[in-house]
Formats: sequence, C-alpha cells, structure tokens
Amino acid sequence: MKLAVDELKAGMVIAEPILTKRGQTISKAGETLTNQLIAKLAFYKIEAVTVEDPEPEPEPEPEPEPEPTPAPASAKPESRVSDQITYTQRLKASPKFQKFQSDYALNIGYLKENFEAIIAGGGAECSDLMLENCESLFKSKTSLELLDMLSNMRNLDDPIYTHSLNVALISRSIGKWLKLPKNDLNVLTLAGLLHDIGKTQIPESILNKPDKLTAEEYATMKTHPLLGKKLLNNKGFDSRILSAALQHHERSDGSGYPRGLLEDEMDDFSCIVAIADVYDAMTCARAHRDPLCSFQVIAEFEKEGLQKYHTKYVLTFLERIANAYSNSRIILNNAKTGRVVYINKSNLSRPVIQMDNGDIINLADSVNKDLYIKAIL
Repeated sequence: MKLAVDELKAGMVIAEPILTKRGQTISKAGETLTNQLIAKLAFYKIEAVTVEDPEPEPEPEPEPEPEPTPAPASAKPESRVSDQITYTQRLKASPKFQKFQSDYALNIGYLKENFEAIIAGGGAECSDLMLENCESLFKSKTSLELLDMLSNMRNLDDPIYTHSLNVALISRSIGKWLKLPKNDLNVLTLAGLLHDIGKTQIPESILNKPDKLTAEEYATMKTHPLLGKKLLNNKGFDSRILSAALQHHERSDGSGYPRGLLEDEMDDFSCIVAIADVYDAMTCARAHRDPLCSFQVIAEFEKEGLQKYHTKYVLTFLERIANAYSNSRIILNNAKTGRVVYINKSNLSRPVIQMDNGDIINLADSVNKDLYIKAIL
C-alpha cells in the first residue's frame, strides 16, 4: 500500500527500499517507521512510501464544523495559525479526549480524598486504590498522546492536586522510556502522586499567592518537602515514595533544598520526579507568563547546562520529548509556520524546520539565533 509521507505513522513497516532523487538509500525494506525516520523522509522531500501495514482505523470524526464564510477576493490568505485551533478543537471533540477529561476530573477528587485520608492517619493501604483510580489515564496511551492530552487540561489548575496528578503521569512516561518493570512503574506513579502532599500543610495565603513570595513566605514554602516526608513516614509506603516527597527539589549539583544533596546522595525516583515536576511547572500558565511549549522547556533545561538533573534521566526525557514532536507542525516567534524535519542531537530545542514556503531553516545555526519555536500546532 502506497501512502503519502504525511499519512505515515510510527510502527508501519516499509515494503520497498526508499531512495533519494540521487539514488541514496534512506531506508531498506522491512524497516519499521519511527517519527525520526518520517521526519527524515520529509526532509528529503520523499512524496510517498510503500508500506506493508494496513491503514490504522481512523479516530471517530467529531461533529462537522460550520463552513467558514468565504473571504473577499482582495483579502489576504488566512494565517496558518488556524491549524492550531483546528487541531485543538478536533482533539477536544474526540471521544477519547472527552473520556480522558472526565476520568481526569474524577481523579482530582479521588486524589484529594486520599490525601485527606493519609493526613488523618491512613497509610499505604490506599496505594492500590490510587493506582486503580488513575489507570484509565495512562493505560493504552502513548507518551506523546498522554502529553498532548495533559497540555489541553490546563483549564484545571491548582497548586497541589492537578500538579500532583500531572507529575505522576509524566514520571510514569519517563519510567516507561527507561524500561522500568511494571512494579517500579507503579511505585514511581505513586511517588509522583504523593510528592507534594506536604503542600497541604502550607497556608493557602502563601500557596495561592499570585505575586512573588517574600523571603519569609518562600522559607515557609520550602518546608513542604519535610512536611510531606513527615506525613508519609511510618505508614508502610515504599521508601522511594518517601524519598520523592523529601528530595524532589534537590538538584544534582547541590543547589536544591531542603538538604543541598548531590546526585549520588539522591534516590533515583526522586531524580525522575524532580524532572517531571519542573516540566509540568514550566508547561503550566503562570500569572507572569503563558505556558511554555515543549521545545521552550527543553531550551530552559539546556540553558542550565543539564547539570542540575540526573544526566541519564534528563537526556532520555528531553530526547524523547524532542523526537516525539519530529514531523510536527510548529509556529516560530516570528509568526511563520513550518514542520520539524530533523532533531539536532546536540541542540535538541533548535531543530531543522521546513517552512511552509519550502525553505529549510536550521535553528541551531548562529544566523537564526533570534528564532525559536513558540508553539506546537
């Protein structure tokens, strides 16, 4: 079966060798397509590929949108930014997202009930129920699909429960990329769910303050890891869950809190939860800024030289995130749109872009230093 490049999906199997116009072999028959390989095909302007796999069943179509009013002949073409609106509307209209949204909202309630039970003296007996409650959110979903859905749940925002649920789901994705066994994935998920339970002991006037905290207020906020560890201590929880509550603000270079630990003094699950914690915080809107897109978050991690985070875990995470968005449509900060066609491994936040007019722009080149990806469409 022959498909256009933009119809290809990761996991399909190539039936015939793929050659460039100059005869160079890009891929051999029998090779499984990946997002990176699809992006490479777009880069070489391959128009169609013969694959063995049957076409996947299409997602149920949302209700048809009303036809737009034709623009006058003299009007300028509409910006391709409308692609982002269409994609978001299509995602939110899909039955899969609506089910996710419903399950997500229920889980916020469940999580609050479990926090209250633990604070009242309950313990690890709630662990199985917590995992069962959130299983529908991560079961049978790719990591990219899960991240896309989370990015569209930003209308539900609170400093404890939605953040804790997001960190749990992102941590589990990292664990899957690291090929952790299922039992460890479950412990890691619980570590994400409970990492911020100490914030329940912080005054709401500090927790919900939209302005910058004073030095005294920040000192109070920084006690939440100690308070979380205290709430979970001696209640039968896996020691890695306790460590995540205590250490998720520690940094590999010793610059974190509450103890200023170095990487070899930190628990591995704490290192993973710390990365998920920062990623969720940066992709969430704040009073002083809009949410950052994934490539902007990668840039923030790269700006710090990656020395603050466990090297293997943060590189695995950032490479997976960047590669997941290969072949995705994007908009640059100059309002022009295009498609990611190649990820620069040494500069993950600045890939090669094929613009809508066909031009190829390598964001890693110094001449393009003022350009960056503002949003993924």
